[in-house]
Amino acid sequence: MLKPVCAPKPQAGIPIGKAAYPNPFASGLEYAAPARGTWNIVHTGMLIPEAHEIFVCAASCLRGVVLTAAEMNALDRFSTVEIRENNLLDGDLEDLLIEGVTDILQRLPQKPPVVLIYTSCVHHFAGCDLEMMYRVLKQRFPDIDFADCYMNPIMRKSGLTPDQLMRSRLYLPLRPRPVDPDSVAILGNDLPTRPDSDLMELLEKNGKKVHEITGCKTYEEYQRMAESASYITYYPAAAAGGELLSQRLGGKHLYVPFSFAYEEIEESFRTLAEFLGVPAPDFAGKRESCDAALRETAALLADTPIAIDYTFCPRPLGLARLLLDAGMQVRRVYLDGISGEEESDFRYLQRAYPDLELLPTVHPAMRFCAAKEPTNYLAIGQKAAYFTNTNHFVNVVEGGGMLGYEAVTQTLAWIREAFRQEQDMRNLIQLKGMGCGCCV
Repeated sequence: MLKPVCAPKPQAGIPIGKAAYPNPFASGLEYAAPARGTWNIVHTGMLIPEAHEIFVCAASCLRGVVLTAAEMNALDRFSTVEIRENNLLDGDLEDLLIEGVTDILQRLPQKPPVVLIYTSCVHHFAGCDLEMMYRVLKQRFPDIDFADCYMNPIMRKSGLTPDQLMRSRLYLPLRPRPVDPDSVAILGNDLPTRPDSDLMELLEKNGKKVHEITGCKTYEEYQRMAESASYITYYPAAAAGGELLSQRLGGKHLYVPFSFAYEEIEESFRTLAEFLGVPAPDFAGKRESCDAALRETAALLADTPIAIDYTFCPRPLGLARLLLDAGMQVRRVYLDGISGEEESDFRYLQRAYPDLELLPTVHPAMRFCAAKEPTNYLAIGQKAAYFTNTNHFVNVVEGGGMLGYEAVTQTLAWIREAFRQEQDMRNLIQLKGMGCGCCV
């Protein structure tokens, strides 16, 4: 007898007081909410000036990346080699990549100085000799730099993630050159570091020349990043790339954690100053400015419920802690796991605010959990805005280039602006790669 098949009953979030660290939700089949502002591997690779991307994948895998390149108006810097079933059965995947890339480069009106080749999980399942393929391509095109990149979902749960790998591959084409002791490279960010951040203030005050890939306009300008004596990363997914570049070119690397906690901010910047060999920054008045901004924001929002999601910044629980301690009504945090950097915030929130609700973003049941009618939530992050169905939201991704006390004051300024001004949430969150200079 036939039985009706019903959609799974939506699963509510769990109070943080009952959540497990570091994985509060079971891993399995995943759902992708229609919030597209975070960058993907296509956007990130395009940060290398004059680079050409070539994806070597099955047709079904190519759909999304082709659309991304089209939305960026960057199809002239993008090509594909399609893998078909017969290539796997005939064992000619190496030849397909070598000859496919060769054909593309010979047809281009102008040879690019650097080519990013994205292989897929099929190459790894088949045991392809990637080193041999790149060696042959380099022999054929000695004037082109090649970087091995990956579109490989099997890497998501172990080792370096595709995001970490992509950020590290951004600097693989850099070649050694004479080092300037006063030159500093900020590595691994999709978005430029804000000029008014505490980091830029410290570097400029001490006469440091700053290199950042987001500001490079030509491949030669990009290559000048290799003159840096010091490398700084502050986005968690970028730290591994900073270490790899340090091992390859010899510069010193320091990871400065993004944080909303006053003590951690000051300790990180003291460590940074020592690393750079410059005087420690003067934080006089900065705590007081942050506290004043917290009071102003709390008074403005009053009892407005707040939702935060992990796409806004690397420390959603740290932000929740900051706002809750200031008297604001944070009700929900949307995340799928808890990083080691946030364990202390997680433990604190468990004790102090055990009813704070944690909700996943990729659990299949979340397909049914977006509010049907508009709510009075103020959301911080695109996914929180989508699930709470609010037009009052902070439309920022990946930390927005903030660091230090400026991250606190700027976030609070964005919150006040979101409270006062509505935005078209449905249309805004569908645009891919927020802040990508050539996105439509």
